[in-house]
Amino acid sequence: MNLFGKAVCLSMKAHTGRFDLLNNSLLPRVGKLAKSIDFYLKDRFAEQGVLLTKEQFLLLKILHDEDGRVQKDLAFITDRNKGSLARLINTMESKGFVERKSEDADKRVNRVYLTDEGRLVFQKTKPVLNACVQQLQKGLSEEEIETTLAILERLHNNINQHS
Repeated sequence: MNLFGKAVCLSMKAHTGRFDLLNNSLLPRVGKLAKSIDFYLKDRFAEQGVLLTKEQFLLLKILHDEDGRVQKDLAFITDRNKGSLARLINTMESKGFVERKSEDADKRVNRVYLTDEGRLVFQKTKPVLNACVQQLQKGLSEEEIETTLAILERLHNNINQHS
């Protein structure tokens, strides 16, 4: 049975009362997978001599694509609150990967920029991430990947409908 069929069966079990949240639900499995991916990426980056988390890589990627983003916008893009993003940026500043600069017109507005070291780290870890994606999707057909992406998108939409 494919992933979609299993999801339908699980949904039917939920409606008939024969539902076990821990064993027959997507929620804990998606959560465990996300944690496993976080650890997997962190370990692969460490093998290259770079102490970097998935969140830090994401910020490097965003700034690589558009350097000098406003800190407030980065909080929105990364789906973090201001305090959490500030801690992330502080950590990355201490590693020498990014720097904040206040705007001349409004000192309350901070822009975040990649440093030369941040650019080097991004270039060094980008192929590592690509290899990780290839490894994680090994043995999956294009159709399976597309189906999984569609299911994940539907789950995300279900959450957003109730937010």
